[in-house]
Amino acid sequence: MVTAYEAGEGELKFETRDALDKLKQEIDIRFLREDVINLLIESMDGMQRVKRIVQDLKDFSRMGESEKLWANLEQGLDSTLNVASNELKYKADVVKEYAGIPDIECIPSQLNQVFMNLLVNAAQSIEDYGTITLRTGLDGDKVWVEVQDTGAGIRPEHLGRIFDPFFTTKPVGRGTGLGLSISYGIVRQHGGQITVKSELGSGTIFRVTLPIQVRSAV
Repeated sequence: MVTAYEAGEGELKFETRDALDKLKQEIDIRFLREDVINLLIESMDGMQRVKRIVQDLKDFSRMGESEKLWANLEQGLDSTLNVASNELKYKADVVKEYAGIPDIECIPSQLNQVFMNLLVNAAQSIEDYGTITLRTGLDGDKVWVEVQDTGAGIRPEHLGRIFDPFFTTKPVGRGTGLGLSISYGIVRQHGGQITVKSELGSGTIFRVTLPIQVRSAV
């Protein structure tokens, strides 16, 4: 619009051009052009961020999904990370150590819920600011995903009960004790297993191991 105005400026009468020159000096039309361009770029960037968030929410939830699909767990982790970003950004740096694992047969929304529970648990276990590391790997006809944190760790006497319904080591009001129990059930329904290793004061590692192809019904 500013460029179009300048293109037609030469056709104006002298008095009109003189008045416009004074007006341009007052409003700094060069700055206005740059400012408009910057605003348009920021608006487009914002629209792209919103688009990514909406897509990640769709990938995370896949509402109504109940049948097995071939899906990539690393993509599921990334979508879940974006959905949980507000929970994580003030608590930890996230490090990805992906191995490029193959797609597996699964119900992606259910496994994304497992990843969400593990990520939120990891963030809540860190008192100040720490690191959450996500790893993936291939082991024969299985794949695995690890979520490691540098949090407070779990007491040895609690490790045997960590997947029990309603068991929690969190303060009152910060957890129901169902997240890990639900995650355990989802992983078992997929023919996999979830294990935990922890050292008090050093952090915790949860590992989810899943078959590439599920033989029994999910």
